[in-house]
Amino acid sequence: MLSRLGALLQEAVGAREPSIDLLQAFVEHWKGITHYYIESTDESTPAKKTDIPWRLKQMLDILVYEEQQQAAAGEAGPCLEYLLQHKILETLCTLGKAEYPPGMRQQVFQFFSKVLAQVQHPLLHYLSVHRPVQKLLRLGGTASGSVTEKEEVQFTTVLCSKIQQDPELLAYILEGKKIVGRKKACGEPTALPKDTTSHGDKDCSHDGAPARPQLDGESFGAQALNSHMPAETEELDGGTTESNLITSLLGLCQSKSRVALKAQENLLLLVSMASPAAATYLVQSSACCPAIVRHLCQLYRSMPVFLDPADIAALEGISWRLPSAPSDEASFPGKEALAAFLGWFDYCDHLITEAHTVVADALAKAVAENFFVETLQPQLLHVSEQSILTSTALLTAMLRQLRSPALLREAVAFLLGTDRQPEAPGNNPHTLYAHLIGHCDHLSDEISITTLRLFEELLQKPHEGIIRSLVLRNLEGRPYMAWGSPEPESYEDTLDLEEDPYFTDSFLDSGFQPRAKPRLAPATSYDGKTAVTEIVNSFLCLVPEEAKTSAFLEETGYDTYVHDAYGLFQECSSRVASWGWPLTPTPLDPHEPERPFFEGHFLRVLFDRMSRILDQPYSLNLQVTSVLSRLALFPHPHIHEYLLDPYISLAPGCRSLFSVLVRVIGDLMQRIQRVPQFPGKLLLVRKQLTGQAPGEQLDHQTLLQGVVVLEEFCKELAAIAFVKFPPHDPRQNVSPAPEGQV
Repeated sequence: MLSRLGALLQEAVGAREPSIDLLQAFVEHWKGITHYYIESTDESTPAKKTDIPWRLKQMLDILVYEEQQQAAAGEAGPCLEYLLQHKILETLCTLGKAEYPPGMRQQVFQFFSKVLAQVQHPLLHYLSVHRPVQKLLRLGGTASGSVTEKEEVQFTTVLCSKIQQDPELLAYILEGKKIVGRKKACGEPTALPKDTTSHGDKDCSHDGAPARPQLDGESFGAQALNSHMPAETEELDGGTTESNLITSLLGLCQSKSRVALKAQENLLLLVSMASPAAATYLVQSSACCPAIVRHLCQLYRSMPVFLDPADIAALEGISWRLPSAPSDEASFPGKEALAAFLGWFDYCDHLITEAHTVVADALAKAVAENFFVETLQPQLLHVSEQSILTSTALLTAMLRQLRSPALLREAVAFLLGTDRQPEAPGNNPHTLYAHLIGHCDHLSDEISITTLRLFEELLQKPHEGIIRSLVLRNLEGRPYMAWGSPEPESYEDTLDLEEDPYFTDSFLDSGFQPRAKPRLAPATSYDGKTAVTEIVNSFLCLVPEEAKTSAFLEETGYDTYVHDAYGLFQECSSRVASWGWPLTPTPLDPHEPERPFFEGHFLRVLFDRMSRILDQPYSLNLQVTSVLSRLALFPHPHIHEYLLDPYISLAPGCRSLFSVLVRVIGDLMQRIQRVPQFPGKLLLVRKQLTGQAPGEQLDHQTLLQGVVVLEEFCKELAAIAFVKFPPHDPRQNVSPAPEGQV
């Protein structure tokens, strides 16, 4: 194979001797290139129609062949020595910058890529190599669709591959001249290979400034060549250090072609390096993280000021690997900009997931500070309803895509703050958190629905701080329990409706009485089937028969919810398995000073919304009950007790989810008396909601729709209670889902 290559080289240079002089052939080819600039007068001939590409290929073949012939591994041969000592790469870079002949820049990119990829000798440590590499990176097109972008991405691919093999090269590629210059000023040895250190020294003048490129160490043709080349006024140590491998990759990431995907993969390769020193250097000595986030902010600002939350929610499955191209069908103004933004956010999330810990933390903080706080927060706090709607819906879409723990941690701190102490009714919580809670009870139902969707998405993320901040910190110590009261033993003991602070006398006057009053074992003993039956029936019997309609449509009752609840409970238990939650409630301490109970701002707004279920739009009611169902699924004993146990003895003035439902039922029984033909109208509304009847407008439609939601919500809570009893260890799988009705 080598003999055949030698024969080809011999034929290429026209040598007649049986043994070719590689150095002579190499020099002749280089002189052939320089002679083109001396003799050519036609500046319009493309480079690919000259002999320059052929001569560059011969020079590359000679370098590769020479290296294969070297006896001592790692030793630079005469041709490679000539390439380094006479700054051939520097000169080629300058010719590429001049773009003469037309297309020369593409030829230079290709030659650099092939030399770095095919020559095994370490080259990038040499000043006469990494300096032109840096300059060539700055020659890349800044506008999308550059004629050289394919060659550029190939060049960056080779560089990233070399850096992955030797992470120390990162410093040389980003600002190698400054490092070498500082080491020389301090009298420190450079990182150049021992046998060629002199070449690196020759590449630098005494003050470290780049020397004027020479062609081959001789003066012939210099003036003729210089007439075609721009003046070298750019200094690497000047204001151009921002143009480097990072900025080149980010520019290529914005291409409209497949080049963008390859550039993103290269950048991912760069940030995932295993070397802590290289990762630290990337964070502290480069603009990598700020530049990535800057592009995210630019894409955000490029979107329309207002986007329909429904359009944002419908645009799912956006991935940086498979960007969504807008189609004629289901298209809307701003779809392309929205897809670009969500795709880049997904890429940022993927970068943080795959990056070295040092880079991941720095990039996550940059996203939090420069995007979440500086760009997104003003929109969330804006007085304009359109700004609130669009920014909240976008934040929900971002949370849906978010997977990296580091970015999730920053997002939680941004949204909920870092305070984990129990809340008080009059305290001033984290500013953004307070606004978001307020938006859940906004005058605009659409803002309330959109914000509730945000919290529902947040509750599905694997971060304990979310549920602790929203709910658990207020339930610690079980202050919702009545102090000094005996454990309840019967339904009558726990459902003392006359003493409920949210219950009115007119409720009893309406004739409603609980239909099931079974005996119950002590509430602390949840290990028997009886307890399951009692809890489930408490929710199923809460809605009176005259307000139920599902039986008339041959629906199967609450057991249709059991299957769904089982799957969601499994998923939730798996998510919290590593959080170390207790299996039983914390025992009440009689010596602990009693503190007033406050359910917290989040549960307060949910309970307030739930208490108005008969007066709210159908879509809003669905969202409120959906969030409460998500909360009830959590396998923490305090959450379970407070939200799903109808038998707990509440402290004076406290309310639970069950007591709120009881109050709603009392209100409902009063209203039923004032609605003519209530059962028939209720059945018609249910048929309308299920698509079995035309959607004509009826009197009391909001009330009737609220009753349907209330019935279904009670069945859903019964199903959740069923799959959660007896309390399961969240570190273990739950038992098979039951079938049938209790």
